[in-house]
Amino acid sequence: MIRRNFLELLGGAGLYTTLKPLMPEYLEKVSLPGTDEDYWAQIQQAYTTSPQIINLNNGGVSPSPQIVQDAVERYNKYVNEAPSYYMWRILDQGREPLRENLAKYAGCSPEEIAFNRNATEALDTVILGLPLKAGDEVVLNPYDYPNMLHAWRQREMRDGIKLKFVKFPIGTEDETKIVQAYQEQMGPQTRVVHITHVINWNGQILPTKKIADAAHKIGAEVLIDGAHSFAHLDYKIPDLGGDYFGTSLHKWLSAPIGTGMLWIKKEKISKIYPLVPNDSPKSDNIRKFENLGTRPFPLEQAIGIALRFQEAIGNVRKENRLRFLKNYWAEDAAKMPKIKINTPFNNSCALAHVSVEGKTGGEIESYLFNKFKIHTSPIQWEDLNGVRVTPHVYTTLKDLDRLKEALYQLSKA
Repeated sequence: MIRRNFLELLGGAGLYTTLKPLMPEYLEKVSLPGTDEDYWAQIQQAYTTSPQIINLNNGGVSPSPQIVQDAVERYNKYVNEAPSYYMWRILDQGREPLRENLAKYAGCSPEEIAFNRNATEALDTVILGLPLKAGDEVVLNPYDYPNMLHAWRQREMRDGIKLKFVKFPIGTEDETKIVQAYQEQMGPQTRVVHITHVINWNGQILPTKKIADAAHKIGAEVLIDGAHSFAHLDYKIPDLGGDYFGTSLHKWLSAPIGTGMLWIKKEKISKIYPLVPNDSPKSDNIRKFENLGTRPFPLEQAIGIALRFQEAIGNVRKENRLRFLKNYWAEDAAKMPKIKINTPFNNSCALAHVSVEGKTGGEIESYLFNKFKIHTSPIQWEDLNGVRVTPHVYTTLKDLDRLKEALYQLSKA
């Protein structure tokens, strides 16, 4: 009863009703491989997904479960009763408890986490705030996210730093080859190595810790783009070996759209200038990166509800389910004529890139949507030309059966 009252106090009765089937006493018989369809049917019911389309483009942004949507609405109504009072004097007091809870989940100190709007803002804070000078070198991957490449190129243009790009066959399962590709671009002038943990184009998981260790051996710092890995894969941020980390919480955590997080090692905070200036730019207080002016407090506070939903499922169970969903459709699709999966099966989880011989990514995307109402993301980048398929925990096997049928029909066309 105490537990129920506590949940109701934090998120209303709806939170308890939604999380009840996910609590430990109800999970004892649920297998970790992620194939218990009765359990996942309850998760699916927690989302308010469109009955008109099959959304398999959860990589860019994910929907929030109903309880998170309700929390945003509840907080917004509360704030609007007297904004300057309820927003700054009441709701803002929830930021520090939220910081502590998110830090515990991420495996780090709350003094290393700042809230912002997305991974781009988090990573730009580091990219544009690092003290780099002309001739300093930064190692990148051409498959890093475009916004991050733009930021580094701006520093190249403005400050005269040098960008060096690694080369390895996208989709390779050979981690040694990937690490060597990064090492080949490292040298005495290398100051930063930028690593995308999960490549957004095809879902490939890079051996981040091995690359980071190699970078640290030559005295370079490591910036990790965790936009597609946080709350998707089971890990703690320090395990990755980086010095800086940024992510979007509106992706795999299913937090409100427009929420993100920056992590910086405590001893590195003072050297990074904030993206939005304040009166103590050289402070070692992580909160100097939160000087955004008036901000959407209801969205920020609803992160806590999304975090409870995530923790109720569990990282291992969620990762296993997402990998199972990817394999469910991709293994069959790989056997179809003209179909190619451009994602390593072992080093990936939910995201995968599929191409069809003789078709562009745009043509595949249009066919899937116009004929089958399946929403995917057309990806034409470097050597990739196809669509990215990204299921989430609410995706049903029936949805993926329809995808397989659509790909089969396209392969025969």
